[in-house]
Parts: sequence; C-alpha cells; structure tokens
Amino acid sequence: MEYTIQKLSQLAGVSTRTLRYYDEIGILKPARINSSNYRIYGQREVDLLQQIMFYREMGVSLDTIKKIITAKEFDEERALEGHLAKLLAERQQLDLLIGNVKKTLQYKKGKINMKDNEKFQGFKKKLIEENEQKYGKEIREKYGDEQVNQSNQKMLNMTKEHYEDFEKLGKEVQDTLEAAFATGDPAGELGQKTAELHKRWLTYTWSSYSKEAHAALAQMYVDDERFTAYYDKTQPGMAAFLRDAIHIYTGVNA
Repeated sequence: MEYTIQKLSQLAGVSTRTLRYYDEIGILKPARINSSNYRIYGQREVDLLQQIMFYREMGVSLDTIKKIITAKEFDEERALEGHLAKLLAERQQLDLLIGNVKKTLQYKKGKINMKDNEKFQGFKKKLIEENEQKYGKEIREKYGDEQVNQSNQKMLNMTKEHYEDFEKLGKEVQDTLEAAFATGDPAGELGQKTAELHKRWLTYTWSSYSKEAHAALAQMYVDDERFTAYYDKTQPGMAAFLRDAIHIYTGVNA
C-alpha cells in the first residue's frame, strides 16, 4: 500500500513538517515523487518510519538514528528485538517502582513494616541495570558472573545511609581526581588520595578487594572507550591519569 505525505502523517501521528524534514536530512526519503509532485511512501518507508519513531522514543538523536538505519549491516528484525528488550526492561523497572510506592503507602498507613534498604531498591536496581547494559558484558568476562552478582546484591542490600555515603564518595572521587589532574602528578599527594578514595568507593559494592582487581579495573578505564569518555568528560586524559595513580597506589601494572 502507498501513502501520500498527508496520509502517512495521519497514520503515524507525526506532522507533515516532520516528514519533510526527514526527507531533507536523508533519514526517510519517499519511495517516489508522483506526476503531481507529491511525495509517495511505500511499505518500506512505513516500516522505516516505525523504526525511527522507536529510536526517537528512546531518546536517540536523529544523527545517530541515521547512522544506524543507513548502515550496511542494519538488520530490522534485530533492531526490533533490541527495542523489545529495552521496553521490557523499562516496564520491569516501572513495575518495581509502582510496587515500591504501593508498599511505602502501606507502610505509611501502619499496615506493614518496611526496612530502610527496601525504600531505595527501585532506584538502586535501575542503576544496576544501566551499568549492566553499558558495561555488563566486559565486566562479567573479566570478573565472572559470581563476582558481579555478589556486587549487585551488595548494592541492593545497602541501607539508605550507606547508599547516600556511596553516592557522596563517588562525587568526592571525581572532585579529587580533577584537582589531582591539575597537578599533573599521579604519584603526588592528591593523585594518591584519589586512588585511596577510589578504593573506598569500590568496597561499597565489591564483595572483596584486591590490588590486582583494582589495577585491572583502572586499566579498563583506558582500554574501554565508554569508561574513558566518562572520566574524560571534564578534561581529556583524566582516565589515563586515574589509571596511573591507581597503578602506583597498588604497585600493580595490569
């Protein structure tokens, strides 16, 4: 079936202006232009628009979407499977938060008891899931499922006070790292203070600490561009500086 731009606009619930813009930037071109100079869209374009709308709903930029859907290896079925997995994860998170709100209401009404750590499980679980999505594969390959699962469980079991301390310490690590980086000396007082704070931050979630594991993680901050981007977001080179400070602190070169 074919659609004019007006009909496709009505079908998809997007404006004709948006469809024209998609044509202009090359993300969704019509199948053809008819004799009356109208844009005509076919089944392929309808399916592609659906993909674009899925990605937009997930907050992906148009530039990134264009790179994804125009890539030679783009597989529509795999993309749909990815959308489904993400949506199911979001629904699970939403269900968890709804359950948490309901339980909190019961607690406020004096009908049940609720431990402090239970009040924050939805938020901590979201953090764990985000970390799994970003870094889970590499971390599990490096440290094993058991170690990672224990770390995740330790975070879920944190009390309100411990979780607040964990977040506060994470910020202190970043602030101290920035100050240490300005000195240019990873072996200096501030560089080594950063490494010590980082160790303390890790022990909030690690079931056990070892210098070797600490040094290996620091090396990953440089080897994996996603970690590097996180630590280099303020200034390029901070991930490598942190790696060097931790290697000096632990005496281990991973």
